Amino acid sequence: MIFGKLWRALRAQLNKVANFFWKADPIAQMQYEYDRAVEQLREGRLGLEQYRALVERVSRQVESNKKNVKGLEAKVKAYLQSGNRETAAKFAVELQKAQKELAENEAQLKLHEEAYNNNLTKIKHASGKLAELKDKISKYDADLKMSRAEAEMAQLAHDFNFNVTTDFGQMEQVVQDKIGLNRAKARVAADLSSEGLADIKAEQEMEKTQAEDVLRDFEKQMGLVTPETAKVAESAKELGPAAKKKEVAG
Repeated sequence: MIFGKLWRALRAQLNKVANFFWKADPIAQMQYEYDRAVEQLREGRLGLEQYRALVERVSRQVESNKKNVKGLEAKVKAYLQSGNRETAAKFAVELQKAQKELAENEAQLKLHEEAYNNNLTKIKHASGKLAELKDKISKYDADLKMSRAEAEMAQLAHDFNFNVTTDFGQMEQVVQDKIGLNRAKARVAADLSSEGLADIKAEQEMEKTQAEDVLRDFEKQMGLVTPETAKVAESAKELGPAAKKKEVAG
């Protein structure tokens, strides 16, 4: 009793494993069943060929029996016509045996022919069913692959819904935050680059003016006349009378 329970439990587990592999790839299982059926059909065809050889052998035996019967009938008639009844009776007995053997072989031939034709019909029917099964497996395989692709595309379309509650939406938010941070850094850098620029320019202008004043003082001390000093002197002459007029007006 214990062993019976253990055996039933083991069979249940094996059946569970078998069902798992069966459902994992049904197309492969169908292909396996198809290949096994093809192999069985091939073996059946070989058996049918061997059976047909038996039918042909019995058929030849029947033809031989018919020839033997005809020959014995001719001999019986010939001996009867010649008045040799003893010999005719002898061949009549052989004829009776030959006719009996012919009848038995004809009956066997009829049975064998019927059995052969029945098996031939079954194999032809099985071949047609296998062809249909092959087409069906191909169709199922294509439909299964297409349905898987449609399911994956549907899931992909669902995953591509950029909602903030989805992973893609959260990743998109992170990317947008990083883009905003990078733009902020660039803006700060640009703002900092222009800070104090006016002071620097003013300082440079002042240094340039001071250098020009030093240079003019040097030219005056050395008595050098350059276009720059000439312009300065001329400006001073023009400025003198205007200043005087201002003083008079005052």
